[in-house]
Amino acid sequence: MNKEEMEKPKPRQQAIALSYQKGNTVAPKVVAKGAGFLAEKIVEAAQQHSVPIYQNKTLASMLMAIELDREIPAELYQAVAEVLAHIYYLDQKMEKKWE
Repeated sequence: MNKEEMEKPKPRQQAIALSYQKGNTVAPKVVAKGAGFLAEKIVEAAQQHSVPIYQNKTLASMLMAIELDREIPAELYQAVAEVLAHIYYLDQKMEKKWE
């Protein structure tokens, strides 16, 4: 590592928690978000409750701009749908593993 790399601050981790309840909301809502220490706590809580974690720095940055308890805007539907599809795939994979 050169001196320049050592002096460069590491980007702070960001974490966003989404919630979607079919029939109760039109789109997923941002229910928790934070950076640094708070992001670590959000990730820890997700892990403790077996909530799948999906990493996408670009999407996280966009979701950080959304106020808490607000539905995601239509512009992010496609990106979040891809996340939800991935999580659905993981859920199906885990169910088959336990059968």
